[in-house]
Amino acid sequence: MDPIERLTSIFERFPGIGPRQAGRFVQFLLRSPQTLRRELASGVEGLNASVHQCSDCMRYHTGKRGACAICESPKRDSSLLAVVANDTDLLAMERSGTYRGKYFVLGGTVSLASEKMNGLRVRELIAYAPKLAKGGLKEIILAFPANPEGDFTAIRLKEDLVSIILEHSIKITSLGRGLSTGSELEYADPDTIKSALDSRR
Repeated sequence: MDPIERLTSIFERFPGIGPRQAGRFVQFLLRSPQTLRRELASGVEGLNASVHQCSDCMRYHTGKRGACAICESPKRDSSLLAVVANDTDLLAMERSGTYRGKYFVLGGTVSLASEKMNGLRVRELIAYAPKLAKGGLKEIILAFPANPEGDFTAIRLKEDLVSIILEHSIKITSLGRGLSTGSELEYADPDTIKSALDSRR
């Protein structure tokens, strides 16, 4: 395949990127100095060499150990676990400075088209929650986007976690509507996230 077409097709696989935008990315790189293209290639290659998935919360990190710095920090509130859709949502909550508990990255939300949990880390969450319960976990916060997919994912997870919740007396809550309907967590400002956490139910 032609290198320009190949790279365009790769960019098209990125979330929210269509053929026109993918083509613009390639044209930008063609007009850019070779140093930028080398820097981009090196950055992508570096993902393979130095980025790992946390053995506990499943987020990607660059630490040397299996668990990430958040999971290993003794300063985190082990009574709270926020289940988020992806790493960018976790980073948004961290930037807000209002949440000091632990996390679990589910890996997305349920598609309403299929209503299947395929590809989501539900089994890993079911295995992880009892371990946290032994360390004092009291509440699981389902911190998903305020849209139909996020709401449906929360409903399905509550069903899957019901036995763990009952066995360990864990409360399960969802973010309040500090987030406007249809909004993505990763784009929310710190005050909005604080409001959503404070009004969780």
